This record gives sequence, structure tokens and C-alpha cells, in this order.
Amino acid sequence: MYFESHDGTRIAYEDYGRGEPIVFVAGAVLPADMWEYQIPHFTDRGYRCVALDRRGHGRSDRPCDGYGIDSTADDLAALLAHLDLTGVTLVGHSMGGAEIARCLARHGEGRVARAAFLSSTLPFLKQTEDNPQGMPQAAFDRLRAAVRADRPKWLARQTQLYFTTHLGSDVSPEQMDVTYRQCLSTAPWALLKAQEACFHADNRADLRGIGVPTLVVHGDADFSAPVERTGWRTAELLREVTYLEYPAAGHGIYVSHARRFNADLLTFLAG
Repeated sequence: MYFESHDGTRIAYEDYGRGEPIVFVAGAVLPADMWEYQIPHFTDRGYRCVALDRRGHGRSDRPCDGYGIDSTADDLAALLAHLDLTGVTLVGHSMGGAEIARCLARHGEGRVARAAFLSSTLPFLKQTEDNPQGMPQAAFDRLRAAVRADRPKWLARQTQLYFTTHLGSDVSPEQMDVTYRQCLSTAPWALLKAQEACFHADNRADLRGIGVPTLVVHGDADFSAPVERTGWRTAELLREVTYLEYPAAGHGIYVSHARRFNADLLTFLAG
């Protein structure tokens, strides 16, 4: 299914089940398919599960423009309006968390009951004078250079750390290959623009303004979004927050720790 977003871009989405709605917002470079271990679980338990493919990802259009956080947050708001959803729980992984925070800041909380941030790239990744914990520009430039030089190689080299299989996470080689191929399916231009958007997005004020209950889940071995730079600081900025930290978990927590995350999210929904 598709809807037309704020600038005419056609965005793909999936919609399963009936009941209280959960909208899943994928991480950068991943399509809605990443939620394979969440959507059936929550649909079977009486929830309506909706997930979208970010522009440039999955089956959505691949425009040249519109990859900044403001624009992709507006895409999310357009989906909520298209389906006329209310009482929504927004669940965002990685960049998806930043988009949720910005969506709430730009469009208000009228449709939203609660939000969950999973391994999110919040509150602000870039090192600045007032954000010394962030990543230096030079380090980001080296990352971008590696992606531009050999994107498949760069993606493949992240896989073990992404799922922390070296720390004992039970993720099969086949599952790792599925995730690798999902990432490869994203438009190369969209990958570069998404990385740029994540790095520059300052969501500190957005997080301070959130009034709905929030859940923050992060792994203590997340190399993509180190917990001391992201999860801890995100929880500090939120007003009504439940913070959960998983030992030996990386960025791919939605797969490697799916059973635990699903149970924790279900508890949060019931609360």
C-alpha cells in the first residue's frame, strides 16, 4: 500500500491487524521488513501494526531530496493522517527514533499515546562546543569515505558487531545475510543522505518537549549508537521515561534480543 507524502513522494507502508495501533519506524538503511519479529507478535496479541518504508528505502520512491529529519518526520506525520490513527504507540529504531522525536515536536502529540526509542540515534550525534560527547566531524568524514569507496564491504564489516554475535548473541549467519541484503536494497543515495541526517539532527529540545510516556531500550555494546552518547543522555532529557539497558546487546537488538524486547514493549503498552 502507498500514500502520497507532503512533497508528492509515494511512500510504501504495511498495515496488519486491528486494535490499538503501533507504528514501527525503521532504522536508517532498513525497510519495514526489519520488524519481522515484532509485527506478527503484536498482531497476534490484538494490536494493529503499521510500518513504513522511509523514502529511498524498500518500495518507496527514491527522490533526490527530502532526506532531512524534518522531511522524513513529516512523512511519518502524513502516514498517521492518511490512516487517521489515534492513540498510537510510535516505535523507532536508530534514525527512526530521531524521526519520532522530530515528528512530535513539529506535529504535536494529539494522535500519539506513547513512544518507544530502540537503539536510537538520539539526542545529537555531532560533536559541537555544547555537545562535547558527540562524534567529531573528522570521524564522520572517514565513515562517509568508507561507504563511498565500497558500500557492500562497509555494510558487511558491520554485521558481527551489529548483532554482537562475538558476545554470544544467538543470530544465525542466514539472518545476518538477510539483514545485509535488506541494507543493500536501499538506494545508495538514500544511505548517504540518511547518515548525514542522523549526524546533524539535534533533537535535544525535541526530547525535552515530549509529554507522552516513553520507553528507551539500548544495548550496552551498541557500536553504532554508543549507549553513553545516546541512550543515557536520551533518558536524562525525557520527562516520563522507562529506561532499559540490555547487557552485551548491539544495534540489532530487535533481532538479537527480540524475545526480551517484545516482552518489555508489551509491558510498556499495558502500563
